[in-house]
Amino acid sequence: MADLPTTMTVIGIKEPGGPEALVPEQRPVPVPREGEILIKVAAAGVNRPDVQQRKGLYPPPPGAPDVPGLEIAGEVAALGSGIRRWAIGDRVMALVVGGGYAQYAVAHASHALPVSGLSMVEAAAVPETFFTVWHNVFERGALKEGETLLVHGGSSGIGTVAIQLAKQFGARVIVTAGSEDKCDACRKLGADVAINYKTEDFVEATKTATDGKGADVILDMVGGDYIARNYEAAAVEGRIVQIAFAGSPKATVDFRRIMLKRLHHTGSTLRSRAVADKGAIREAIELKVLPLLAAGTVKPIIYKTFPLAQAAAAHALMESSAHIGKIVLEV
Repeated sequence: MADLPTTMTVIGIKEPGGPEALVPEQRPVPVPREGEILIKVAAAGVNRPDVQQRKGLYPPPPGAPDVPGLEIAGEVAALGSGIRRWAIGDRVMALVVGGGYAQYAVAHASHALPVSGLSMVEAAAVPETFFTVWHNVFERGALKEGETLLVHGGSSGIGTVAIQLAKQFGARVIVTAGSEDKCDACRKLGADVAINYKTEDFVEATKTATDGKGADVILDMVGGDYIARNYEAAAVEGRIVQIAFAGSPKATVDFRRIMLKRLHHTGSTLRSRAVADKGAIREAIELKVLPLLAAGTVKPIIYKTFPLAQAAAAHALMESSAHIGKIVLEV
């Protein structure tokens, strides 16, 4: 650590509030502990949980940095004890529990992946999104070849990855999105059917697209009245996976649908999961998904980048929902 600076610029949260609450601050450069690596951050992905944290609605778990940012890419700058895989200078992308909006950030060594065939901006858009999609669509949702996946928010960072991965593994994909432009973008990425939820009923459209059968797996980040509608849109033995609540976390639902259709409704969050859990997801991604990223058959869709100091503008864009794909901060 001798040749590293002692202080760095981070984007702190002055107090819970709007995008203007994000302000550059000087903080000490963190020191990696056993099993951790220090990464000199080249780029950091912007995600909805960062917005929630800024508003005071998603506090960091105990021991996590209060600086937002859940995914980064850069070079390994220092090693904690017990690190065998990584060396100083390695190009990596990593899932972090916080602290990504900074010049340096600490990651658990088992949550990092090598960067090959991607720019640092693209690499920074991988960890949070790909970990989330892999675990929820393929592990919890158990999507199989020949099945149909319904993705709400198809043009989001999560949605654009879910479309591509589901197609690579042989599924049919139906998405919902909020404009014709977004629907077109989803089709270009491989979605078989794109439903403008502002002009069409996704339940009817899903049933029509599946000859009345419904979707085998539904990835939902809306909640609220979508919960009951998902039960209607699901196939018999369908799996609904909840990953967020853009609407309400509460709903009034006729649970007889679960019995009659033998549905599974599950869900997960990523940030508070155990180190070993996230390490297991990373292993699966390295085996199944990294080759697709390296070959360019799957890629993160980058909508816009901002310099680190303009994190507030990046958050304002995310909250406008005008973007298609990912927003990334360049450090």
